Amino acid sequence: MCRSLEHLPNACLERAKELKARFGSFLLKQELNIMGLSQKTDKLMLEDRQNWSFHELLAHKEGQCAFTTFLSSEYSEENVAFYLACEDYRNTKSSLKLCSKARKIYEEFVCSDAPREVNLDHETRTITLKNMEQPTLSCFNLAQSKIYTLMEKDCYPRFLKSAVYQELIT
Repeated sequence: MCRSLEHLPNACLERAKELKARFGSFLLKQELNIMGLSQKTDKLMLEDRQNWSFHELLAHKEGQCAFTTFLSSEYSEENVAFYLACEDYRNTKSSLKLCSKARKIYEEFVCSDAPREVNLDHETRTITLKNMEQPTLSCFNLAQSKIYTLMEKDCYPRFLKSAVYQELIT
């Protein structure tokens, strides 16, 4: 009854990806309107968005939302989710929450059978696992850095050419 996607022609898969990106773009517009960021943005903000570096993109909610929408269309939103989870973890004040948050991040993104496993090399996984023995605020720094570089060098250039980005800057 339900066949896997690999049996579909490539043209169908590409069209589905395009529609998903457009739908995501539409949802992004709706979310920005709800948040009070209407389409009537002043020129300075538009120019700022056009000149965002990757770091600036991730520093703004609007940029995060657009980039996440794009990554969803490429089935790799776990990368930005992991990056943001690490940022949240690094801002944890309570030492009691540190261990549970660290375990949750590790189990969701880093371990080899994680449901939203990010693309890390064996050495980075091993170091991160070792860091989990005594979790500190910096225990995910290496893994987060690797994923940040992957997104910056690989995903971000494609994002700049995407329909989602074009919607963001217009």
